[in-house]
Amino acid sequence: MVDYPWVSVSGFGAHIKSTRKHLIIQKKTTTEHYPLEEISHLLIVGGHTIHSAAISQLVRNGVYITFFDPDGTPVGMIRPFSSGNGEKCSERQRSLPRQRYAIRIAQASIKSRLFTIERIQESQESSLLYEGELELLHKSLDELEYLIKLDEIRRLHKLSSDMYYEILSRSLPPDLGFRRRTLRPQVDPVNAMLSFGYSLLFGTCSVAVIGALLNPDLGLLHEGCGGLVNDLIEPLKAGTVDPLVLQMAGESLTDSDFERTHDRCMLSDTLISAMMKSFYTAQVSDRVNEQVNNFSRALETGTDFKILY
Repeated sequence: MVDYPWVSVSGFGAHIKSTRKHLIIQKKTTTEHYPLEEISHLLIVGGHTIHSAAISQLVRNGVYITFFDPDGTPVGMIRPFSSGNGEKCSERQRSLPRQRYAIRIAQASIKSRLFTIERIQESQESSLLYEGELELLHKSLDELEYLIKLDEIRRLHKLSSDMYYEILSRSLPPDLGFRRRTLRPQVDPVNAMLSFGYSLLFGTCSVAVIGALLNPDLGLLHEGCGGLVNDLIEPLKAGTVDPLVLQMAGESLTDSDFERTHDRCMLSDTLISAMMKSFYTAQVSDRVNEQVNNFSRALETGTDFKILY
């Protein structure tokens, strides 16, 4: 059975074909069969082989096919004729109450970060918080409910985010140079690792968002290119990427894992491979798919959006 209305083929070397009723994906050691009637979108990430007959059969059954680079960047789409599902989703997204959704996303993000801080303190058996910081985070969580303007919501969200990363920095060795979250290019390995982990999360979510025929650029809390993707991954960062980065940075990071220059820090291929292995071993994509599916279902049915964090 298909867990979600999209099927994703990642990596390299899969062989994709179909019968009248099934999509067949052959990999090195496995063969998977998916009923065509349960699929709305096939997502091909990386390099694979697909029969032209399979493309025709999929499109004939109303299935979209989208191709992505290995990092999750969309390249192009094949869509059935006379299909307006994507336009309908975009119309629904534009009609959403942005303020209410932005507040809920920002609240979920703060909650997830509070849980992460609590778990780190328990594991290290020491407090990371200065006096008044916990109260300020909880106050921010409560104040969000009463904000009216999107700029106010974003400002408070950024304030709580900046505070969270400064608190995290106290759990790591000072010689790593991590004090707060910075924009690219980063000059310390922890910020570089966070950016790489978030890019994996963004790529994974982009594939699922397009698979659900959502418009990735119609954000709620975030604006611009990939706005919706950033909205959906924001509450997931603290519970998925951050623990992996903190564990590796605090326990196993060595000087050979990165190289610093005067204006940037570059991660080694070995460290990048280790991060990717940890990311996919933790089955982060399952939580991302569920988050996207929850949003898509809420959009289609008009029900409440259950935000994972």
